[in-house]
Amino acid sequence: MTAYAEGDQHAFSRLFGQLAPRIHGFFHRSFRDSAVCSDLLQDTFLRVHKARRTYRAGLPLRPWVFAIAARIRQDELRRRYRLREDAGEEALALAEEAQSIERAQDTERDRFVGDLTERLRAALDRLPESQRVVIHLHRYEGMTLAQIAAVLGTSEVSVRGRAFRAYVQLRKQLHHLFNGGDEP
Repeated sequence: MTAYAEGDQHAFSRLFGQLAPRIHGFFHRSFRDSAVCSDLLQDTFLRVHKARRTYRAGLPLRPWVFAIAARIRQDELRRRYRLREDAGEEALALAEEAQSIERAQDTERDRFVGDLTERLRAALDRLPESQRVVIHLHRYEGMTLAQIAAVLGTSEVSVRGRAFRAYVQLRKQLHHLFNGGDEP
């Protein structure tokens, strides 16, 4: 990143090659639409390009880039939920949780999900977006809860609460898979 900020165009190619699949995966876990994810990925790297001179050498790069991606994610969610521009992560979490309650009522679909991977994906999909993003950053990106709080612009206590609720819900939804039953 430092080389790119100093004008090395080849450094951007390396940076993009290293981070683009992870950022795309981050968006995909939230939106499940490749076209939307590609657009948000482009927006992310456009903002990285514009902010390249503000990057402080020596700080971890991934949390800095994911913070940019998280802001773009917030903007997209605000647009989707028709929330005010100044609505924060907590307002987004409330809107998503309300929508997830509606999604959770449709459990018939689970009866037809056959393999473990699909059942896990379905359980993750039923989580509120605010919890899914924490699980993604923690489990798939290996970030600490403090880093996740910084990326999402919220408190570590809030992130801990979301992680706890998500893992409890996942255990509850997937309990039957590990105890020999067919249904939750």
